[in-house]
Amino acid sequence: MKAIIYTTNTGSTAQYAKMLAEKTGLQAFSMEEAKSKVEAGSEIIYLGWIMAAQVKGCKAAAKKYKIRAICAVGMEKTGTRTEEIRGKTCVPAEIPLFTLQGNFNVKKLHGLYRIMMNMMVKMVTKQLGAKAERTHRENEMLEIMLHGGENVREENLKSILDYYKSIQ
Repeated sequence: MKAIIYTTNTGSTAQYAKMLAEKTGLQAFSMEEAKSKVEAGSEIIYLGWIMAAQVKGCKAAAKKYKIRAICAVGMEKTGTRTEEIRGKTCVPAEIPLFTLQGNFNVKKLHGLYRIMMNMMVKMVTKQLGAKAERTHRENEMLEIMLHGGENVREENLKSILDYYKSIQ
């Protein structure tokens, strides 16, 4: 394994990449940095943020590098939605996919992503707020959307670290 390469929007994915680098001894590079520092065809762990159940930057990384594992960072709990994300991102079954819960702060989003997420937050909070009975998952989502959340945690890396140790 040569490196950890990531694409981030609000910083959660970069935080996870740096934590993972500390635990594995691999170097972490943004996709931009990796262009000049990581040789094409190198085996990597790729981390990207989730938008519309797709891992941003994954296809570009797969064209240049041999991805051995993918970590997808989003709003929902660590370890959830893996099959949906695998399908929408077209991640082959032989590549392990791990989902990690990241931070949520609409103000950290940029450009169109901020506008889109503001609209989604308004729509979802209105719908969920009007429900008489919500599931635990819906309550968690409503809380995050209303108040944001700092959810980048080292313990969320357990599964990817276990995988990494198993291939060493």
